[in-house]
Amino acid sequence: MKTTVSSGGPWESSAGYSRAVRVGEMVFVSGTTAADADGNAMHPGDAAEQARLVFDRIGRALVEAGSTIDDVVRTRMYVTDIARDGASVGGVHGEVFAAVRPAATMVEVAKLIAPGLLVEIEADAVVGAGSGQSPTRTM
Repeated sequence: MKTTVSSGGPWESSAGYSRAVRVGEMVFVSGTTAADADGNAMHPGDAAEQARLVFDRIGRALVEAGSTIDDVVRTRMYVTDIARDGASVGGVHGEVFAAVRPAATMVEVAKLIAPGLLVEIEADAVVGAGSGQSPTRTM
């Protein structure tokens, strides 16, 4: 069975997508930005604050889908200037996922859906993955 979550974002209905989709124990959160209801960038010029807002939105979508940020197993971060913003966005990712440690990717893209948006983030989760995590091992 498939369950969808909508955040009421400005492009969800026109582009035909959901903020998050849950199928079984898997939850997939769409690319999420710091756009307001009118599609304007919030926190212009501040990639770290945009990332914080994005992770808050992702967390809320996960909860609505019956999961939590602790269940995240993979993230994908898209930034418009990795040299300028990569470290700050990565730092926020580290704050949010210090104990979770999902697989993660960060890439630079030419631009995002609206002017002023500096970061877009996707997340995949497995419901229950965050409970009883095993200790981190290094090779």
